[in-house]
Amino acid sequence: MIIVQVKEGENIERALKKFKRKFERTGVVKELRARQAFQKPSVTNRKKMMKAVYVQQLRSVEE
Repeated sequence: MIIVQVKEGENIERALKKFKRKFERTGVVKELRARQAFQKPSVTNRKKMMKAVYVQQLRSVEE
């Protein structure tokens, strides 16, 4: 359960923004979308490898 501390006289929009940030950090929505359709472990591993290669290429271009 997500708890957001609201200070006295704090704006409701600011409290809502805090809640949204905390909710985003938990990763609930991301996990829900991942569970909607099963992906084989080999496909998941392939995607991880492709992402790692892409990030490595980006870092090598920076240098």
